[in-house]
Amino acid sequence: MGVPLLDLKAHHEPLHQEIMAALEQTFRSQAFILGPEVCKLEERVATYCQAKYGVGVSSGTDALLLALMALGIGPGDEVITTPYSFFATAGAVARLGAKPVFVDIDPTSYNLDPAKIEHARTSKTKAIIPVHLYGQCAAMGPIMELAKRHNLSVIEDAAQAIGADYRDGRRACSMGTVGCLSFFPSKNLGCLGDGGMAITNDPDLAERMRILRVHGSKPKYYHKLIGGNFRLDTIQAAVLNVKLNYLDQWTKRRQENATHYETLFQQSGLVQTGNVSLPKPVYRNSGVTHYHIYNQFILRVKRRDDLVAYLKQKGVGVEIYYPVPFHLQECFRSLGHKNGDFPESERAANVTIAIPIYPELTTAQQTDVVEAIAAFYR
Repeated sequence: MGVPLLDLKAHHEPLHQEIMAALEQTFRSQAFILGPEVCKLEERVATYCQAKYGVGVSSGTDALLLALMALGIGPGDEVITTPYSFFATAGAVARLGAKPVFVDIDPTSYNLDPAKIEHARTSKTKAIIPVHLYGQCAAMGPIMELAKRHNLSVIEDAAQAIGADYRDGRRACSMGTVGCLSFFPSKNLGCLGDGGMAITNDPDLAERMRILRVHGSKPKYYHKLIGGNFRLDTIQAAVLNVKLNYLDQWTKRRQENATHYETLFQQSGLVQTGNVSLPKPVYRNSGVTHYHIYNQFILRVKRRDDLVAYLKQKGVGVEIYYPVPFHLQECFRSLGHKNGDFPESERAANVTIAIPIYPELTTAQQTDVVEAIAAFYR
């Protein structure tokens, strides 16, 4: 059978000549870090995200770290975020000596539940990091309203959500104080290594992040701030400038694949028996086009671990995002959490899987995936 979770060969092959030409141009320019190609990408991505300024950085993780540093988050501060995400979300907070304060997720969207934020807020709270998980915007309306009321910064972790629209048409990275993107190869807009970007509408904050990404230096060798080495390589920007032209096309294909999966799973009877629960995009009926950009297609399934082992045996790509919530990770033991503290996050960690959703996925491959899952439950 053989259906990979992600097929980067199929993804890049149609762009081979364009990407190689961009790499050749970069080689001839001998400009390998920052420079005009990075500036071009920053302007294009910021515009795509309906924002004013982009600051290209070395990874999505460093985008989060840079945003927190620019906002002055440090020891003694608290940052409210989700316990259910990729580790960088909470790890960046802890690296600066601040305390991540967890709030449980909404079980439908897998995103931060805004109704639970107020209870977690204290006098030490300085920021909120909502994560637009799997490609769907968090409930930014109530989150921004609460943040404004209490003078809190909001850092949108949009590592999986470039181009995703909120229900009112605003785009991921345009609503908070800063938005953070990842260009890791598996993302909807991925480079050929690591890369990321911080997005903001605040010119002073953008300039501060530009300075911090080069060790806090401006002019060169003169340091008013202590920053880090968070620069984006020109070669990655060149590749991304090629691929950005196709992003909306790829998003449309992911959405079409998601719709086809829904049909196949309904026809299979797996939904009716309760063995499989499909994702429920919360903004689908709001009129926005990019209601969900499906970085991942997430199922809730029964007998999850046995199913995962079976699918891997059959050559079907499958992954668990994420098997252990932050509050149960060993490195956060000092926060004093235990099983049961964030039940929705724990439940999601125990029953969800991701199946292939990439743009080049064929309908025949989708049929193979669904038939393999159906065969397991027979």
